[in-house]
Formats: sequence, C-alpha cells, structure tokens
Amino acid sequence: MARRPRPPLSADDVAAALARLNQAAPEIGAAAGKGVPMTAKLILVAIATAVAYAFEPSMGKLWLYILVLGAIVVFVIEGVRVVPQQNAWVVERLGKYYTTLEPGLSIILPFVDRVAYKHSLKEVPLDVPEQVCITRDNTQLSVDGIIYYQVTDPKLASYGTSDYVLAITQLAQTTLRSEVGKMELDRTFESRDEINHKVVAVLDEAGNTWGVKVLRYEIKNLTPPESILRAMQAQITAEREKRALIAKSEGQRQEEINLADGERQARILQSEGEKTAAINKAQGEATATRMLADAQAEAVRAVAQALSADGGMSAANLKVAENYVAAFSQIAKAGTTLIVPSTLSDPAAFVASALTVMDRTRASMQSAPPTA
Repeated sequence: MARRPRPPLSADDVAAALARLNQAAPEIGAAAGKGVPMTAKLILVAIATAVAYAFEPSMGKLWLYILVLGAIVVFVIEGVRVVPQQNAWVVERLGKYYTTLEPGLSIILPFVDRVAYKHSLKEVPLDVPEQVCITRDNTQLSVDGIIYYQVTDPKLASYGTSDYVLAITQLAQTTLRSEVGKMELDRTFESRDEINHKVVAVLDEAGNTWGVKVLRYEIKNLTPPESILRAMQAQITAEREKRALIAKSEGQRQEEINLADGERQARILQSEGEKTAAINKAQGEATATRMLADAQAEAVRAVAQALSADGGMSAANLKVAENYVAAFSQIAKAGTTLIVPSTLSDPAAFVASALTVMDRTRASMQSAPPTA
C-alpha cells in the first residue's frame, strides 16, 4: 500500500516549532551547565533536523534554515551565562585561565571559552571524620570536629590544589593529632580553645595558597577508651568524697572554734562584770566609810561644842553615869565570863576617871589649831 504524502509545513508550523524550541531553552541551558559539550549539542541539533527531513522530504530547503536557527540558539545558550549571587565561575579560554565571572549576566565565546570551575563564596561547614589520637601520656583519644571555611580566591581554589576540601580536611586531622600528642589526657579536656586556635592558625596559613580562608575549627567530641572513662569516674567519685570529708572536718573545726570563742567571750564578760561589781562595791564602801567618818567627826565636834557650853560638863557627867549603870546592868546577860574593873565597888571613882578622860580630850581639842 503506497504511503500517502504529508502536506508541506506552513509558516505557522515553523513558528510553533520555534516556540517549542524557545520553551526548551532552559532545559538546554541546564544541560550546558552540567558539562554537555557544545559540539555534542550541535550534533544533536543536526541529527534532529535530519530526522525531521527524513520524515518530511517536502520540507525542501526549510530544514537548512531550521539547522541554522538551532545552531544560533545553541550559540546563544553557550555564550550567555547567569551567575547566581555568592558564586564565582572560573572561565578558561583554549585551556588556559581567562577570567572569573561575577554574579549576574556574563557573555563568553562558544567553542573558545568554557566554564571550568564553579565555586560558592558562602561560609561552608565541613565535618572532619573521627580519628584516634595518642596523647603525651600514651592514651588513645577519639576526636572529631567541624571546620568552617570560605573560598576567597576562586582562581587559587581552582588551580592551587586539585581538591581543597580534601586538603584542608587532611591537614586539620594531622594538625589535630600533633597538638593532642603534645598534651596529657587531663589537659586535653580543658584546652579545647587552645587546640582550636592552633588548628585554625595552621589551616589559615596553608589556605592562603589554596584560595581558602578557614574561619573556625571546633572540636565536637573527645572520647577516651571505656577503661579510661571508668577510671575517670572513679577519680571523680573519690574527689567528691574527699571534698565532702574536708568540708565536714572544716565544719567541725569551725564549730569548735566558735564554741571556744563563745566560751572565752563569756568568761571575759563575766570577769568584766565581776571587776565592775568589785569596783562599784569598793567605791560604795569607801564612800560609806568617808560618810561615816564625816558623821563621827561632826558628832565629835558637836560634843566638843556642847562641853564648851555652860552646863555642858554637868550634862556629860550625868550621861556618863547613866551609860555606866546601863552597861553594867547588861553584863550578866551577855555571857558567863565577866571582866569587871577593880573599882566596881566604888562607882564614884569610876565616874571620876571617865570625867578625867573627857577633860583631857576637851583640853587637847581647845589647844589644837582651828581647821579651815
């Protein structure tokens, strides 16, 4: 059965084909970004045109125009590059470094220029695999960390080393092993910042030739062996028990000191009170003695004045006689032993002797100079 010929393509069909090609431009651009060579793209366009001509011989010279149009589209897609923000693309011309494309729209020459490397200028975190380090006291220690780096020079990052990520990872591991090997196990746990700073310094110095800036390095885990962990736990327990015993003994010591100090203060206060009481008592007795002496002196002066007055001697004689009789009337009541004067049988002689004593006292008082 003969194949019925297809109608020739109209101008509308060609326009529709161009519209579909325009819609497929992003996918073609994506393919270009993935590294599909431009020559391969042109070959694909030629093959597609040939297949279309094979199925539609009546196209005539139209297939040639379609081929040229496809080549133009491929040239445009290959020559126009849109670089995202915080990215840098390294362009090579004929295999040699030519320029670095900044974010935005850029034009390159197809067949001559190609985007060889693409770098992100953002800060990138990178995990450093766990490794076993040996400390100064021959203890194995598993250490892992994380690096924060940033590409600062896309040209050096492309040509300074074949893989800068692998380079900084390996250098971080070797530097970490070196720094941990200089320290004992106990010091490694308290010197994380020191280790981090030294690793960053070494990586930053080496990264200058790689176009990479190492911003930070942080140790995530320091894991000693299980036996060391048990020993450390026992040491911590013993240290806590030691602190508890020291705190208890310090408390008892302080308690005894406080009790002794309190007793001392109490004794001091008691002695101060007794001293004050004795002083007050002595002052009171002295005051009482002075007052009694003053009273007796006043009484003596009053008696002397009375004796000097008219009739004073007669009154004194009478008073002495009364006291004499009263005193001897109580002798028998005071006790069984009596001291009796030899002149007891002659009261008049006893009174006369008492009056003689009084006369002598009065004479001595009169002969004494007057006091101020």
